[in-house]
Amino acid sequence: MVVSIFNDVIGPVMRGASSSHCAAALRIGRIARDLVGGTPESVLVEFDRNGSLPTTHDTQGSDMGLFGGLMGWDAADEKLPDSMRILQALGTDIQIVTVDAGDPHPNTYRLTVAKGQESHFLKAISTGGGIIEVIEIDGFPVSIFGDYFETLIFAPSFESVAVSKLAVDSGADQIKVYEANGVSLLHLKGQQFLADELAATLEFSSIKFLAPVLPVHSSKSTTVPFSSCASMLEFDGGSNIPLWRLAVEYEAARGNLSDDEVLTKMVEIVRILRNSIAQGLAGTEYDDRVLGFQSGGFQKLMLENRLLSAGALNRIILYVTALMEVKSSMGVIVAMPTAGACAALPGAVIGMAEEMGLDEEDMARAILASGLIGVFIATAWTFAAEVGGCQAEGGSAAAMAAGALVTLAGGTLEQAVGAASMALQSMIGLICDPIASRVEAPCLGKNVMAAANALSCANMALAGFDQVIPLDEVIETAKRVARQMPRELRCTALGGLSITPTALAIEKRLTLKKACGGGSCSCG
Repeated sequence: MVVSIFNDVIGPVMRGASSSHCAAALRIGRIARDLVGGTPESVLVEFDRNGSLPTTHDTQGSDMGLFGGLMGWDAADEKLPDSMRILQALGTDIQIVTVDAGDPHPNTYRLTVAKGQESHFLKAISTGGGIIEVIEIDGFPVSIFGDYFETLIFAPSFESVAVSKLAVDSGADQIKVYEANGVSLLHLKGQQFLADELAATLEFSSIKFLAPVLPVHSSKSTTVPFSSCASMLEFDGGSNIPLWRLAVEYEAARGNLSDDEVLTKMVEIVRILRNSIAQGLAGTEYDDRVLGFQSGGFQKLMLENRLLSAGALNRIILYVTALMEVKSSMGVIVAMPTAGACAALPGAVIGMAEEMGLDEEDMARAILASGLIGVFIATAWTFAAEVGGCQAEGGSAAAMAAGALVTLAGGTLEQAVGAASMALQSMIGLICDPIASRVEAPCLGKNVMAAANALSCANMALAGFDQVIPLDEVIETAKRVARQMPRELRCTALGGLSITPTALAIEKRLTLKKACGGGSCSCG
């Protein structure tokens, strides 16, 4: 799939602790729901023992997202934290088990969903930032990202002549036939589902329609002007086109959108973010939480000039902390590029833009510029901490924010990508070790660090500092380092700060509190 800024980098708009868990699981659940034609009567969820999900699926929102998706909900639905109870109240039997499956990807979901006489198996992976790929359905090796209208037709067999004719008549972008266990699957991807009259020309046992779950759809004619930093600079040819303008050109081509539509979509995201910051500063509450409301105290001291003078940085820290608190209270945030790293980029951009007296369109242009840096990372690597550690989340956010801040300052294209390179260089090797399996600490500090790093690197680039290593090589280096990281340091809560005595005590306390239904708890 060709990376999209709005699909893969800036978004989704969501609730939950982790986009790799909650938003991705919700999208997987919606596809599974389509497979059985509605809310299933039973669902078996299997997680591989050696993956990341057995230790994090409950605390980081996989269950919340998956069960909301099975009911067809949106990722920002306010009922999501209660989705498991609601699904069970509808009569759905839920089982969650750990198995020895040997799945190569740490974020692998194995679902068996049933409704009436139908039962289907689906295997999918969460690849970071809410992006998914369904890789198997009922024993057939498929590839579904959620960016097409997917029609699945099951039959004992299909005549090649009929398939060839259907490929022409349907106008499908892709059509494939799979064979498994004496059954055939005809899989069509297109801009719409296969029309009933065309389906009637085939003999089949069942037909399924899987709706897109991503905001920007794909087509066989999708092309983009570049996909790496080096190819972008070659495309620019020394013209010094602003990074945000190149981002608009990229996303307009990727999503078949006008330039105005791209900018308008990003302005809408900016307004969501500003509302979330205001909500965070007003105070947030949530029972299953490590950290309470802290940004209000910071704001009070900042307004009273009782903090060390740091100019725009203090406003940035304030906004980063407010956004992290909204996330931790299951409020609405935007994954940028992930939920775990949702605050560094928007906190830096909105805080600095306000200090500079700039408006929401200026903020949107800067975030578009950051989105293009994210495209290069997502195309070559990942945003998933389960794959790459926090260098993939906080490191990516810092790189993106650095490019955005240079854009706010009116810097050159080379300064913007140089700042991004320096920011990511500074965070290579950063581990992911969530305390009590919640995405709060040390995540809060890492988001603040990413934003401060971005500001420092932006100023260094504007002053002419040498990036030394080009951005593409830095991304490749982070990818190589990720392969050398042990599983325990990649968002499994099995290493680092996660296993300190204090962290384990916090986890035990929260687990007991949750078992008692929240509030004070004297059990245990």
